[in-house]
Amino acid sequence: MNIYVANVPYSVRDQDLRELFEPYGEVASAKIIMDRATNRSRGFGFVEMADDNAGRAAIEGTNGKNFHGRDLVVNEARPRTEGDRGGFGGGRSGGGFRDRGGFREDRGGDRGGYRDDRGGDRRGGFRRDDDY
Repeated sequence: MNIYVANVPYSVRDQDLRELFEPYGEVASAKIIMDRATNRSRGFGFVEMADDNAGRAAIEGTNGKNFHGRDLVVNEARPRTEGDRGGFGGGRSGGGFRDRGGFREDRGGDRGGYRDDRGGDRRGGFRRDDDY
């Protein structure tokens, strides 16, 4: 069973995570996700338990537990979907700027877009100084 562990203190490493889950059963792997650019922890990780029953017990035993000063959020990991981004510029757009549609008149009606309080159309959510 693959387990997602969130709200992990930035000081925690793979071995610390493994030791937290070992009392519940055999840990096949424990991995803290690191930021590639800074080589710092991103504050979450994954633990793979060899047995599903042990995995469920580990989730119940560690979810909400205070670990190194933070309350962990632990649940079963969901499988990655096609739309998940795998880093910088990933996903379907191939990175960079992607136009998400034009003004309402160009798109044939109100099908999304952004409309501010004054009824005008906006693109990208940027505010002008007179909006404050």
